[in-house]
Amino acid sequence: MSAVLNAKVVADVPVRPFAAGPAGTHITIRGLTKYFAGWPLYENFDLDIPKHKIVSVFGPNGCGKSTLINMIAGLIPIDSGQILFDGKDLKDTKIGYVFQNYREAMFPWMRTIDNIAYPLVLEGRSKAEVDRRMAELVASFDVKFDLKRFPYELSGGQQQTASIMRALAPGPEVLFLDEPFSALDFEMTLFIREKLQEVFMQTGTTMLLVSHDLEEAVYLADEVLLLTKRPTRVAEILQYNDARPRTVATLSEPSFIAAKKMSLEIFQREVRR
Repeated sequence: MSAVLNAKVVADVPVRPFAAGPAGTHITIRGLTKYFAGWPLYENFDLDIPKHKIVSVFGPNGCGKSTLINMIAGLIPIDSGQILFDGKDLKDTKIGYVFQNYREAMFPWMRTIDNIAYPLVLEGRSKAEVDRRMAELVASFDVKFDLKRFPYELSGGQQQTASIMRALAPGPEVLFLDEPFSALDFEMTLFIREKLQEVFMQTGTTMLLVSHDLEEAVYLADEVLLLTKRPTRVAEILQYNDARPRTVATLSEPSFIAAKKMSLEIFQREVRR
């Protein structure tokens, strides 16, 4: 019954003409609709994600934060709507994805170095190109552990570092990160925050980050995308413009405290509705 209801409701959603986002938009989402068990999660949802920015996604439990980036990345099908990357379809766009569960994200039968190089092998890069890119990534992340070991022989932080290196290996246009710090200790979280900022400052790669930690979401972001309870809408998009690299000292800056306070107030408003 729910599947029939789902199909009927989606079929009844009017098709609107596609409207391009403002200048500087990288990902344009129009009319995004997704139902689960006959109930709307997203319905006629529109969003413009800017190019060369880090956008953090934050909202109440169950609002579909991870589902949103998974739909944009093509990992979960949408019921209706359109998503374009610089006017292109997903199949014509190079993306990287860092999963929350790093233990299941890596191929256990491959050495860590081969896991990282895998996207380049899929692209048909030469051995010389692969070796050169691996050397760049090792230097950039200041890797001290043995990449010739298998993933299960590494610590959690080392595995997640390797996962991020793999996502960045082919030089993606957009990098998706689904709660990449949630299973890491604080020391490793600080390290990877620093490395992501370095990569961003060097490449300008558009990043879309889901976080359940408000401080982390604000700290890394140029924009904080705050969502409502389901059916999910955009509550607010807050700009946070402190200079990079941001450090531990950033956490006590008045601008950071103000941005975090405003984000928390919006979050609490939406939870109470």
